[in-house]
Order: sequence, then C-alpha cells, then structure tokens
Amino acid sequence: MRTPYGSDPPVLPKSLGVLDGIAIAASSTAATTSIGIGLGVTAGVVGLHLPIIMLLGFIPILGIASAYSRLNKVEPNMGSGYVWVGRSLSPWLGFLTGWIGIVSTVVFLSYTTAVTGSALIQLVGEAGLHELGGLHLDPDSTAQSTILGIVVLIGVTCTAVAGARSAANLQKWLLVFEYAVLLTFCGYGLVKGPHPFSLDWLNPFTIPSGQALAQGLLLSVFCYWGFDATFSVNEEIRDPKDASKAGTITLFTMLALFLLGSFAFQRVLSADELVGHGAQGLTFFGDRLAAQPLAALPLIALTFSAIASLQSGVIPTVRGMFAMSRDRTLGPLWLKVSPKYGTPAAGTVVICCIAMGIAILSLLIPKIGDLILASVNAIGIVVSLYYALTALAAANRFRGALREGVGEAVRAVVIPVLSALFLLGLGGYLGWTFYTSADHFEVSPDNGWFMLFCPTVMLLSGFVAAAWAKWVRKSPYFVTGLSTVETDPAPLGAPETA
Repeated sequence: MRTPYGSDPPVLPKSLGVLDGIAIAASSTAATTSIGIGLGVTAGVVGLHLPIIMLLGFIPILGIASAYSRLNKVEPNMGSGYVWVGRSLSPWLGFLTGWIGIVSTVVFLSYTTAVTGSALIQLVGEAGLHELGGLHLDPDSTAQSTILGIVVLIGVTCTAVAGARSAANLQKWLLVFEYAVLLTFCGYGLVKGPHPFSLDWLNPFTIPSGQALAQGLLLSVFCYWGFDATFSVNEEIRDPKDASKAGTITLFTMLALFLLGSFAFQRVLSADELVGHGAQGLTFFGDRLAAQPLAALPLIALTFSAIASLQSGVIPTVRGMFAMSRDRTLGPLWLKVSPKYGTPAAGTVVICCIAMGIAILSLLIPKIGDLILASVNAIGIVVSLYYALTALAAANRFRGALREGVGEAVRAVVIPVLSALFLLGLGGYLGWTFYTSADHFEVSPDNGWFMLFCPTVMLLSGFVAAAWAKWVRKSPYFVTGLSTVETDPAPLGAPETA
C-alpha cells in the first residue's frame, strides 16, 4: 500500500528479539534512576510509605499492560496507542495519544539530560574533582548539569541513529551492571539497615492526605512508565508476540526492583535523609552502606541508567512519529530512513535538538530536585491520560468478549475499563488540587498553577497539531482513523482470538 506521500511506506528491518525488547523497555523505565532519584521525590510527598505506593501504582498499570498486549496481538504497529485509539475510539483521541507520547518523552529527555549531567558531576566529585577552571562543580546546579548532559545526549543520539539493535546491545550490558549493583546494595541494605521494619510502611491510610496519596500514586505510575517502549519497535521485532512478552517481563521486573529499593531505602535512611538528599539519594545510600571505592558503584549504576534511558527515550519517540508521518498526521521529515543504517535518522537528530532546546529552557528552574518534581508531575498526568485512552480502546476493540463468558469479559473489558477510570480519576483529582492550591502563577514546583500549566500546554498543543494535520495536511487518518500500514487487524468488537 502506498502512503499519502505517494510512495511505498519505508520498512524498518526486523532485527530484534524478545531480549532486545526487554532491554529497550527496561532502559526506558530506568529502574536505577527511579530508585536513586524517584524514591526521594516520592518520599517527600508520602513519607515512609514507598512500598505500598509502588504496589498500589502497579495494579492499574498491570491492567494497562494487558490491554497493550491484546491490542499488539491483533494489530502490531509501531504507532501503538496512536493507531489503536484512533481506530477504536476516535482519530482525534488517537492523535492526542500519539502526541502525548511524543511530548512527554521529549520532556523526559530534557530533564534526564540534566539528571545525567548531575550524576556525572557527582561521580567526578567522588573521585576528588570538585573544581574545574575555577568553577565549583555543583551536582544540584541545573546549568552545569544540563551543559554536561547535552554532550551525553548527543552521543547517545549517534548510537540510536546506528540502529535499535546496536542500542539494545549496549543497553543489555548497562542493565546487567545496573541490576547487579542494585540487587547487591539493596539486598545488603535490606538486611543491615538500622531502621526496623514497620507495618505502617504498607498502610496507605496513614499517608498525610488524600492529595499526598494521589500525587504519590501518580509518581509511582511515572516510575512504571516506559514498559510500553517495546511496543514502539514491534515492527522491528521478528515476532510481534515477543513485544508483549518483553513488556510484561519488564513490568514485573520493575515491580520487584521498586519494592526491593523501597524497603531497602527505608531500612537504611530516615525520612529526613530520604527527602533531604533528593537527586543525590542513591549516592548517600551507597555511602551509608560501604566505603570508597565500593560506595561509588551505585552512583556509577545511576549514571549508566540515565545514559541508557536517554538512548531508549529517543528510540520509541522517533518510531511513533515515523508511524504518524506515514499517515500524514506529521510531516515527511519523520518518514526519512537512513539508507546506511535503516533507521529514521533525520527524525532522531531532530528529536535530540528539540530535547536540548527544552533542556536549556528548563534552566529557569535552578535546582535539579525542583526540576525533577515539576517534570515528573507533568509527565505523570499526561501519561495517565494516554494509558487510559489505550485501555479504553482495548475494551472497545474486544467488547465481543462480553459474550464469551465472565472470565474473558473481565480480562478483556472490565479490567482495562477499571484501570482507565482509575488513572483518569487520579489525574483529574490531582489537576484539581493543583488548581485550588494557589492564587498566583510562579515558576516553581511548589506553585499549583505552574504544576497544572505544564501538562495543560502539553495537551492543548496536541489539539492544535491535530487540527493542523486534519485541515492543513488533510490527513486521511481523520476520516477513517485507520493507519496507512494495515496488518489485517481483527474487526472492532471481536474477541481477541478473532
């Protein structure tokens, strides 16, 4: 079939297996970064309730993962939610789903750029280098961290251009090292930590407030975000079923790591220590458990995790835009494939440049910890929306399962709907609390209007881009909701086995 641009759609080489998919998804979720930085941010909201927050956040995400797997079986497409929601619900909602995935990942790349730079500055600090050319090196400085992180972003973009397979191979080795360090230090901290276990850690009813519970759950959803990266390369995976396996395996691996990290951090660090060290939480954790040079290993793992997540963030974003460009909902630039590497190289470079631009804009927030909190909350709200839309698309696509018996109806329809409603309610409630918590606008993560402004801009820009695609580009996607590249999908309303 020919694309709306008048040529046969480019095809990316099928060179990936299930282990490659796991490597890409696991690097995208960035467990080491989430544990090393995210736990401190989350503890600042919910206190010593990290284990229950991570467990509660996993439940709706598991329902979302089930929806992704079912949809991928009947219609593997690197556009994933953009294609599935557009076909099953509405082209406008489908475009918004794809757009949210793009802008949220670009924001993620911009703040992870600063996180990577901060980790590198911490690392050289551990090696004894605290000044360079008369400049005091400060890992909590957004400016210093961003400049150094941009250099790393350029490097990982080059590897992403070289191909998803080469990127996955690099990430496999980085993951082996990261997980070995995490398991060793968190396991040791779990046994040797000075703070006793408490059942209150598993009691959500003692979290300070409903807003704290909602924000904590949103932060935990963000931590699991990225398992779906494997579905963005499902056209490059030899067997589409491997994408579903990779996503599910990654998700349960993340749950185990997050629970281990949550218990270990609370065994080793007090509430004040968890909150007070923010972006340097993993460094402090390592220092409490070992002397140098062993204490530097968690920081090295954090650095590797940040680098890998930068690389894995670029890959699914560009492939989602590749799928949208095939339908003329985005421009032809994103459809260009490198004849040498067989990858959407031009789009990869452009995404890198956009992320660098946003990273520079983020210098308005001077502290890394504040930048992380603002970015994670904004991403969490919009990610909850696009996950919910994809789950509702699955429920509508497989509504025929309602005639197949109670068990199948629950798995195919009820669970996705409940997961979607939970995430929509969570994002809506948190947005309302942000709106009512302030009476003026200020660029600060403590200002509710600013916290609401960021996801609002991300969503509104999606409607503007959709209007441009429909009425200026005149994309046929908005007529049928169908992707240019079809894979003989099951008819709407059919059970999964149809």
